[in-house]
Amino acid sequence: MPFGILNLLTGLVWIVLGTSYETSDFWVDCLEQWWAAGKDSWQGIKRLVIRLDNGPASGSNRTQFLKRLAQFATQTGLEIRLIYTPPYHSKYNPIERVWGALEHHWNVTLLQTLDIVREWTQTMTWEGTPPTVQTSQTVYAKGVKVSKVEMSQYLDQIQRSDTLPKWDVTITPKV
Repeated sequence: MPFGILNLLTGLVWIVLGTSYETSDFWVDCLEQWWAAGKDSWQGIKRLVIRLDNGPASGSNRTQFLKRLAQFATQTGLEIRLIYTPPYHSKYNPIERVWGALEHHWNVTLLQTLDIVREWTQTMTWEGTPPTVQTSQTVYAKGVKVSKVEMSQYLDQIQRSDTLPKWDVTITPKV
């Protein structure tokens, strides 16, 4: 299961190939790894804008996802703005073009092992540059939920747009 980040400022692609389930924890762990790998070159960055779909692991209603992002925001001092594409409009999310290029690259290849998937992913290019590819062997539990009591400590960090509350969410660091 791939997770990817397309940095729109640099055009660089970062992909993690997971061997477990696509969960909120997987998403945020990948984001944390990406940030840790590049944070020295992003001095002065105060805000991340993340475009994503409203899928089961990263939806704007997923308490575990929001909790983990609130923790990440506090650890890094970053404001995180989540911009969701409506259903059936993923073509407007730039990472989807990367997935299309990757699918075209490995076209009729039998992807039977993680090594084959990793090899093919590493040899694709996006705008002339191969992606950084990592793997995650972490086993993630499905269905993790946060209680209302626990979630209440993060609610002051989460602001929803007045006009598009499901599609535009900002998470601020706890001061």
